[in-house]
Amino acid sequence: MTEPTYLRDTRDGYDKISADYAERFPTMLVDGPLGRAMLTAFAESVQAAGGGPVVEVGSGAGRVTAYLDSLGVRVSGVDLSPAMVALARRDHPELRFEEGSMTALDLPDGSLAGLVAWYSVIHVPPELHPGVFAEFHRVVAPDGHLLVGFQVGDAPLSFTEAWGHAVSLDFHRLSPDRVTDALEKAGFTVGARLVREPSGDEKVPQAYLLARRRA
Repeated sequence: MTEPTYLRDTRDGYDKISADYAERFPTMLVDGPLGRAMLTAFAESVQAAGGGPVVEVGSGAGRVTAYLDSLGVRVSGVDLSPAMVALARRDHPELRFEEGSMTALDLPDGSLAGLVAWYSVIHVPPELHPGVFAEFHRVVAPDGHLLVGFQVGDAPLSFTEAWGHAVSLDFHRLSPDRVTDALEKAGFTVGARLVREPSGDEKVPQAYLLARRRA
């Protein structure tokens, strides 16, 4: 089967910029206090339900995965870019990171207590989100938890150059209402939604949805 162009472009783009990312953001914290609060709420929800394996899809340099690990979550990461996986393994050798796509996860049905997609579904065209959310539903156990983070908006942001590299990277800003509706249709119930105003260099609001897979 031919790989979709957006997956190939996303992989190639992050492969090219991984070294620059590591150099420019060596100690970048995980979002801000509100984002960390939602990650903490997710971690506590998973633990309160008995714990179990959690996967971060689109784990990049591994910082969110490492933060979840610090909260006591049994977590690993999956990313499309081999270079970003190598970076995560270098910086967090105690954790497991694998290459893979959120569109077709190499995981058994219902095998996860939770899944985190932290600013990673933004690289998937919105019209394809139902299929991605169906894949999340497949791998998350009944009553398992899901956390999704993304930028809010309507128009995509496209880059053909980043730090001197020719890339083709699209960042899809999303509507919290539409993402909530798509998750509900995929079999999740959204229990908490946080939308915060831009801070620092951000241009648009940021959103976090915490959901549970319906039994």
